[in-house]
Amino acid sequence: MASQEDVKHIEDCSVANALGTWVFSVAGALLAIPIGIKRKSLAPLVFFGTTGTMVDIILGISACEREHAERQMKILEQQTSSDDDDTF
Repeated sequence: MASQEDVKHIEDCSVANALGTWVFSVAGALLAIPIGIKRKSLAPLVFFGTTGTMVDIILGISACEREHAERQMKILEQQTSSDDDDTF
């Protein structure tokens, strides 16, 4: 039962991080517009737009993994401290 709650929380973390990281996507598009106009091409928009989106996704996933690892460490510490209390 606890594992279902953890899975639900991990999914919430992923969704929250996916929606919260839009900065690099917008920055890539804003950088690509003047370059694309100057070169008269859509290639910079494709390149900077996809690169910014990929950076946002990678940062969101790494933040979620870091959060999950911290949560697991807290659970492990609580288990070890309760095991120490039981031995005495």
